[in-house]
Amino acid sequence: MFSGLISHLGRVASLRGDLRNGMVLTVEAPDAIAEGVAEKDSIAVNGVCLTVVKFDQRTLTFDIVPESIIRAGIDELHEGDPVNVELSLRMGDRLGGHLVYGHVDANAAIVGKFAEGQGHRLTIERPAAIERFIVEKGFIAIDGVSLTIASVTPEYFTIALIPETSRRTTLGTKGVGARVNIEIDPVARYAFAAVDAYHAADGTGAATDAELAWAYEI
Repeated sequence: MFSGLISHLGRVASLRGDLRNGMVLTVEAPDAIAEGVAEKDSIAVNGVCLTVVKFDQRTLTFDIVPESIIRAGIDELHEGDPVNVELSLRMGDRLGGHLVYGHVDANAAIVGKFAEGQGHRLTIERPAAIERFIVEKGFIAIDGVSLTIASVTPEYFTIALIPETSRRTTLGTKGVGARVNIEIDPVARYAFAAVDAYHAADGTGAATDAELAWAYEI
């Protein structure tokens, strides 16, 4: 379990293997390791929950199975690429973002980026498979970063980046055409499932965005 508050910006040290046979990813992240890491720990890399199989003072190594490669575009990474690194939460930690599982729901492209105030606004594709979970002012994790959805259209949604987020994460350097990992807010997932189950019982159909907003309130 993660919070979506990125404390460490790592770099890809190496990526070996292929989609069919799986891959081995090594990330250079000495500051994260200094906080205390052990084999079998769960660590989020660009929003993907991965298990440490080996580490030293500078690098972390992970086995990546085909499912994760497909879901999160792992095979598009290259040596030297920056990646967002977050250690898993400990009991008693402050939850400053929102609950993030590290389970990527979709991989989508950035289609717009422009300066806004002190920061930037990103426009991102709204994947059809998860579009109903993407609602204005709802939470969303982009490359593992906890963010608030600023606006929504049928095809796209936007997020507003403050300068601090741009400096500390990959979203500051990613531009139009780059792809990002998306994880919907688990509260939205469960709220929709609960409302859908209610409608299935009385035969009135699927949940609406308005009903999701209501479910958030409770």
